Amino acid sequence: MKVKDYKELRVWQKGIEIVDRVYSLTGRFPKSELYGLAGQMRRAAVSIPSNIAEGFVRLHTKEYRQFLHVSLGSCAELETQAIIANRRDYVSDSELGQLAEELNHETRILVSLIGKLDVNTGHGSRVTGHRPC
Repeated sequence: MKVKDYKELRVWQKGIEIVDRVYSLTGRFPKSELYGLAGQMRRAAVSIPSNIAEGFVRLHTKEYRQFLHVSLGSCAELETQAIIANRRDYVSDSELGQLAEELNHETRILVSLIGKLDVNTGHGSRVTGHRPC
């Protein structure tokens, strides 16, 4: 199946779900955290699907892979920030567990997509015929 739009990718769709969850969680943070931890978490969450989308429209697989790696980094960053938020009692253990599970799922999809790009490409040319991840 040929993927024509990044919005068809499960990995991008899951990233958007993570953004929604993070905005819901951080909306309950103390006002003093609006430009602190809440803002950091929101930026990290938004970075995940944003980099997937930006990388998808690049012409070369090497660039796409780099953007997917940035998304991976944002997943780790967000999980770290969620742990901090939990330690500050801004999110419950249950909420942390749910977000960590979503981030783990997103990470696995990203790693799988990167692996498929490595296998299915040659000489840095962009392949658009991969299965939607």
